[in-house]
Amino acid sequence: MAIRRNTRQRQVVLDELRQLTTHPTAAELHEIARQRLPRLSLGTVYRNLELLARSGQIRKLEGGSGQARFDGCLTRHHHVRCVHCGRVEDARGLPEDPVRVEVRELAGYEIFGYRLELVGSCPDCSGSSGGEDGREG
Repeated sequence: MAIRRNTRQRQVVLDELRQLTTHPTAAELHEIARQRLPRLSLGTVYRNLELLARSGQIRKLEGGSGQARFDGCLTRHHHVRCVHCGRVEDARGLPEDPVRVEVRELAGYEIFGYRLELVGSCPDCSGSSGGEDGREG
């Protein structure tokens, strides 16, 4: 899907997202973008994030927390998500391609690529994780 031209609001959302190293929710990005456009509505941010994701200008990260997060960095990289608070960060220190897909087909699927997301407990939550709660296998 090609977007002819970004509106001013869409461009502000895109610019602000690309400046962040975090992976904000729409609500978090709304608060940031409102510093530049005080009358910007949350609904407008949601709509523009969806358009930008569908057009391939940003990545939409959907995970176990139920709230989508957004990434303005399109270079190949992987993520780590906290199972407690939903925080998402770039997984640093991994090789660019930690999984080598050597087969053309697997269970009838033609493999085009993959996404890798590690799950765990972030530094802020690790002291209060309480054991096995929230861990995935």
